[in-house]
Amino acid sequence: MSRSARTSTEGTGGALSEVYDTALLDLDGVVYAGGRAIVHAVDSLLTARNGGMRLAYVTNNASRTPDTVASHLSDLGLPTEADDVITSAQAVARIVAERVPEGARVLVVGGEGLRVALRERGLVPVESAEDDPAAVVQGYGGPGLVWGRFAEACYAIARGVPWFASNTDLTIPGERGIAPGNGAAVEVVRIATGAEPTVAGKPLPPMHRETVLRTGARRPLVVGDRLDTDIEGAVNGGVDSLLVLTGVTDPAGLLAASPRHRPTYVDADLRGLLRAQTGVAAEGGRFRCGGWEASATVGELELAGGGEPLDGLRALCAAAWTAAGAEVCALDPRRALARLGW
Repeated sequence: MSRSARTSTEGTGGALSEVYDTALLDLDGVVYAGGRAIVHAVDSLLTARNGGMRLAYVTNNASRTPDTVASHLSDLGLPTEADDVITSAQAVARIVAERVPEGARVLVVGGEGLRVALRERGLVPVESAEDDPAAVVQGYGGPGLVWGRFAEACYAIARGVPWFASNTDLTIPGERGIAPGNGAAVEVVRIATGAEPTVAGKPLPPMHRETVLRTGARRPLVVGDRLDTDIEGAVNGGVDSLLVLTGVTDPAGLLAASPRHRPTYVDADLRGLLRAQTGVAAEGGRFRCGGWEASATVGELELAGGGEPLDGLRALCAAAWTAAGAEVCALDPRRALARLGW
């Protein structure tokens, strides 16, 4: 996919796991949903790793420690060490440690992963605005997070204490569907205080910096399910990306992606790491991929031909994004996507 359209015009020639040295993998919606592995995820990742690709798990979810995440992945059949896991809690803890003195107290609104990351930076997690915190840090705390924690954050922020957030993902995928994420909780505090937090997680540069520092990747591939975090983070970091359709992004949302949300590659699931990505050929306003040909006409996207549905989607992406340029494609994709079974 070309850099201008963020779709591959030439294809990869080989499997993504051979072209890139490190996969920077999102977790929720990519590797697992809730406690269960997503179909094909474990076998695909084991095959990629056995072929020489390093796997690094990069998550905006700040609630769990790297040890806990590594244990969960190992239980799913993916032997993983804590050093293979990079969280937004680690990214935000680094930022806070750069802004406050060593040993400073930090009011935590979130889970154990945030507390552990702060302690690793020599900071002291506290529970109340009355504990004289030097900063407030907010991260995903799960469904059991007590409402009163938001009040403590608001009291401290109203006194002028700087506010940091691990990430602002509005939703998080789970076994039963899509649930409110840390971004929804951040909005509660934002509405109550009128303040704006300093955010560390994807798609912002602190998370990319944390990932590079911890993995040492030379030719990384970001793998995610969200356009506004995973893919935008890859664009911000100047690295290639693979969007998998196992999480929150559907084909219609992909076709309407703005330039900063357009992935380099798209595939159904993590099996995409193990195969070469088909290129898109452009000629006279028509875009061919596999047996499909896509074009942008007045009011809608059109699709002709047949073959693998993913090739049809890749052709549609090239047509939609070329037509939209720096804008968002407003052409109706419904008839074209119906031909592909979406």
